[in-house]
Amino acid sequence: MSNYILDACALLAVLNKEKGAEQVKSIIEQATTPSTIVRMNAINLLEVYYGILRESDKQTADDTIRMVRKSAISIKDVVTRGVFQEAGRLKARYRISLADSIALAEASVSGCSLVTSDHHEFDIIEESESIKFFWFR
Repeated sequence: MSNYILDACALLAVLNKEKGAEQVKSIIEQATTPSTIVRMNAINLLEVYYGILRESDKQTADDTIRMVRKSAISIKDVVTRGVFQEAGRLKARYRISLADSIALAEASVSGCSLVTSDHHEFDIIEESESIKFFWFR
């Protein structure tokens, strides 16, 4: 079984047809099978939403989020106690953004691979933690 957590940059790569988007799209398509789970925390989806709002308009942002919520990506609208505590630890130790700490904590607590391209944020974490990463570029 393959399990993945999407970071905002992974979903944005697909939406914007950026380099590496085909790898992420393939992972999302696998989520339609019983052997693959693809999740994203609502906090990371919020990053996608406000990114679209900055570049476009509310209608486009709302339509995109509605489309994502109807896709095979499972959106977690809550932060469990374990993710809460792990995100706090990671944020304090590495001084990363709140959204990044949530995505990392989701991957850490669930044992899933974090799908990302944020090397500048996560390379040091990959060296120091037992969190699994799927680098799409």
